[in-house]
Amino acid sequence: MLLIKNGKIKTMAGADLENGCVLIGDDGKIAAVGAVMDETPEMTVIDAGGRLVTPGCVEAHCHIGVQNSAMRWEGADCNERSDPMTPQMRAIDGINPIDETFELAVRHGVTSACTGPGSANVVGGTFVAIKLAGKRIDKMVIKNPVAMKCAFGENPKGCYGQSGHKAPVTRMATAAMLRELLFKSRNYLAAKEAGKEPAFDMKLEAMIPVIKKEIPLKAHAHRADDIFTAIRIAKEFDVALTLDHCTDGSLIAEELAEEGYPAFIGPSFGSKSKIELKNKDFTTPGVLHAAGVPLSIITDAPVIPLEYLPMCAGFAVSAGLPYEAAWRAITVNPATQTGIGDRVGSLEAGKDGDVVIWQNDPLTVIGTEAYVTVIEGKVVYQAEA
Repeated sequence: MLLIKNGKIKTMAGADLENGCVLIGDDGKIAAVGAVMDETPEMTVIDAGGRLVTPGCVEAHCHIGVQNSAMRWEGADCNERSDPMTPQMRAIDGINPIDETFELAVRHGVTSACTGPGSANVVGGTFVAIKLAGKRIDKMVIKNPVAMKCAFGENPKGCYGQSGHKAPVTRMATAAMLRELLFKSRNYLAAKEAGKEPAFDMKLEAMIPVIKKEIPLKAHAHRADDIFTAIRIAKEFDVALTLDHCTDGSLIAEELAEEGYPAFIGPSFGSKSKIELKNKDFTTPGVLHAAGVPLSIITDAPVIPLEYLPMCAGFAVSAGLPYEAAWRAITVNPATQTGIGDRVGSLEAGKDGDVVIWQNDPLTVIGTEAYVTVIEGKVVYQAEA
C-alpha cells in the first residue's frame, strides 16, 4: 500500500483538503482520501511536505506515440494519406510508448491521454485512452476505442483536394463523404441486426460503435461553420459528438451552450499557422465556461508538447478562465468527456491511483514539474533531491 500524507489535496471530487492523505491499495486503486490516517508497517509512505497534490492530468486530444519525436517519416504514423476514408485504422496499432514524449509528460504530471489519428482524412480511425507509463501499449490501455476521428475544414481538402486533386476538394464534399459513410454504416448494422449477414466490410464494421452511440465522432473543427456542420451531421444521424479544437468557439458561445456538446479547446499556444486559426486565443476557454459550455483544454501534442498541458491551463487562467475551472479542464472534465471518468480524473475511492505531488502549483508557476508522479499506485517519476 502507498500512503501520501501531509498534502494540500485537490480531489476534483469535492472540497480541497488543506492537510490530507491519499491511500492507494495493492491493487493500484485509491482506497481512501481524507485527513490524518494511521500508518502501518506494510505501507510505503511519501510525505508531500505541504505540497499541492492532485489527480494526474488527463489529455483529451493528442497524437502522442503515433507522431514520434525526433523522427521524420519513419515516426509519422498519424495520417494514413492513401485514402480519405479510413475508419478501420486503430491508433493502438501505431503507438510507440518508448518515445521520449511519454517520459516528459509523466515528469510534468500528465498521466493519461486520448491519442489517435490526425486530421488529414475525413474519417481517420479510432482514438484510444492510455496511461503514459509502460513499454507495451496493450498493458497501458484504459479504454479502446474511445472515439472515431473525423475532420472538417482545411486539412482534408488540403491533403486531398489541393495536393491530390481528388475528393474532398470542398467543404461540401467532406460533409457528403461523411454522410455517405454514416448512411452505409447505419444500413449495414440494420442488416446485421436483422440476421441478413451482409458482405463483410472492415470500414463499416469500424463504424458500428459510432452508430450505436458507444463512442462519439471526434470532430476536428476550427471554424464556426465547420463546427455547425459537425453538429448538423451528428444530429441528423443521432450520434454522439465532441468538438475538438473549437477555435472559433468564443464567437458562437451561446449557440454551443444550447447544444451542450463537449468542447476540447486548443492548441492555443504558438503561431497561427493557417487561416482557420486566426481567432486562436487563450481567452476562449473563459468565454465558453462563462456561457456554460462543457470544456477541456488540450495540447494537440505534438503541436504543443504534452508536458505543457498544465501550462496551457495556467495561461487560460491568466486570460480569464477561473482557477478551479482550469483544473477541472485538465483533470475530471477530459476524463468524463472521453468516457474514462470511472477510472481517472479525480481522487476518490475506487478510482485508479494516479496522483501527482507538485513542486509548485503548475497553474501559477509556469514550467513547474512534478515532485512525484504515481500511476496505479506505482511511483513512475520522482524528482532528484
